[in-house]
Amino acid sequence: MASMLEFRTPGYQGSAVQYSPYYDSRLAVAASTNYGIVGNGRLYCLGLSARGVAIEKTFDTNDALYDLAWSEINENQLVAATGDGSIKLFDLAVDQFPVMNFHEHNREVFSVTWNPIAKDTFVSSSWDGTVKLWSPTRTASLKTLPIGCTAYSTTFSPTNPSIISVSSSDSHIRIFDLRTPVSAKYHLTTVIPVHAPPAAGPVLPRIATPGAPPGATYAGAVPGEVLTHDWNKYHDGIIAAGGVDRLIRTFDVRNPTGGPVALLAGHNYAVRRLAWSPHASDVLVSASYDMTVRVWSDGSSAPIPPAENTIRAGTELGLMNRHTEFAMGVDWCLFGAGGWVASVGWDERVLLFDAHTLVRS
Repeated sequence: MASMLEFRTPGYQGSAVQYSPYYDSRLAVAASTNYGIVGNGRLYCLGLSARGVAIEKTFDTNDALYDLAWSEINENQLVAATGDGSIKLFDLAVDQFPVMNFHEHNREVFSVTWNPIAKDTFVSSSWDGTVKLWSPTRTASLKTLPIGCTAYSTTFSPTNPSIISVSSSDSHIRIFDLRTPVSAKYHLTTVIPVHAPPAAGPVLPRIATPGAPPGATYAGAVPGEVLTHDWNKYHDGIIAAGGVDRLIRTFDVRNPTGGPVALLAGHNYAVRRLAWSPHASDVLVSASYDMTVRVWSDGSSAPIPPAENTIRAGTELGLMNRHTEFAMGVDWCLFGAGGWVASVGWDERVLLFDAHTLVRS
C-alpha cells in the first residue's frame, strides 16, 4: 500500500493515538513498556512532513499510559491517562515535567477525552468505577459520576457540552446530563443495555445482513464488556459501541431499550476502539484484538430504508491488516480530503493511511 506511512516505537507498545485538532501534520501516541502491565509509559508527539514521520517531543512517565487527549484550548498541550490513577497535562514547550497532575482515581485511568464544544473541561474514566470531570486549571475534579463497575471509554456528546457518556464492564452505556439535578442518580438520564434484546415484543427482528444464514435473528448475545463507544458527528443521538463479543452495534439514545439500529459483524476478536468519521455520516473505523483495522458503513445512507423491526446491515468497506499484534487505537484526521486514519498497536508501530485506499471497488 503505497499511501501508508509508518513510525516505530521500539520498546513501547502503543495503546492510543490521536490527531491534533489544530494541525493535520501532528499526532500523539500513548505507549507503555511490557504491554502496559508493569513499567514505564511514553507519550510521543509526532510530526508529518514530506520526509515521513518524525518525533517532535516525547514525555516519559513512571507508569503505563492507556489514553491521551489533545487540549481544545491550547495547541501545545495534551493530557495522558496513566496506570497509577493519575492524569498528567503536558506542554510541548516544557521539558519532561507535567504542568499539571490530577490524581483522584485510585485505579488505572482507561480513557480521557477533552470537551470539544465548551473546551474548558475534560473527562476521565477509570477501573475504579467512576467518571470524573476536570478543569485543566484545577487539580481537584469538578464532579464525580459513579458507575458502579469498571468504566471503560468515556466521551462528550459532539453537540452538547453537558452530556457525558461512558461504556462499562456490565454491558451498558450510561449517559449523564450535567444540566439535570444531581438527585439520587447523579445526573444519570439514559441507560442503554447493549446486549439486551429489544424491549418491544417477543419476536426478535431479523438481521438484514447479506450472506447471513436463512432466518438468522438477533438474539442479543451474552452480555459482555463494552470497551469502546463513540457518537455520530452528524446524526444527533446515534452511538456506536463495541467490545468483547466482536460486534459493533449502533443505538439511538431516544429509544435506549429498542435494541440496536445497525449491526456490524466481521471482527474475529474483541473490538478495542472505534471512531465515527468526522467527514461522512455513515462511516466509522474500528481497531481490534484480531490485529485488524476495519472501515465500515452503518448502512444509514442506503437509498431504501430497512423494513420495520429490522436491524440494519452494516457493511465492511475495507480492511487494513498490516499490524502484527493487537490493534489498540485508531483516529481520523480532521483535515484534508477526509480519509486519513492513524492506528497504533502492540507491535510497536504507528500506521497512517488513506482509508479510501482500503475501500473495495
